[in-house]
Amino acid sequence: MLLRSLRVAFRAPVLFRSLLIGILLGPPLAVAAPVQSGGPIAVNIDQAKLIRLPDRAATIVIGNPLIADITLQPGSIIIVTGKSYGATNFVAMDRNGEVLLERIILVESAADPIITVYKGIERESWSCMPICQPRITLGDSEKFLKPTLDQAGALSGQAAGAAAAKPQQ
Repeated sequence: MLLRSLRVAFRAPVLFRSLLIGILLGPPLAVAAPVQSGGPIAVNIDQAKLIRLPDRAATIVIGNPLIADITLQPGSIIIVTGKSYGATNFVAMDRNGEVLLERIILVESAADPIITVYKGIERESWSCMPICQPRITLGDSEKFLKPTLDQAGALSGQAAGAAAAKPQQ
């Protein structure tokens, strides 16, 4: 009886430490979805998705970087960003060049409500969540796209300049 209670008393701290480690490490590991075997990976245009790869992944090759971009992160996690509509593939290899995984990436339309306005042959896209604002979308006419891109670039430049000018604490 005494030996049994000592065994339980010894196991309790070990179990508590294991539980604590699981709680602390669980959320970051749960964020990246594991790659399902065989099926395509769907990602929305202009959005990113975290995917967990096999542990030995060291190199990623993307079929068409104009459709999707992939960045390999520590812990065999990749960030897949949809850049243009369509389908491409990626191959994950280990340090010896052995193929670990090959999957199709499908870049689909964004889920936000988009209004498309046609003015003759000119096309404009507006994101209406809840107020309609210009949205940069592939296929929009240059008359609409260029000023929208210029404004987005100016805003981004101002934000980067303000962040660089902010004093470090």
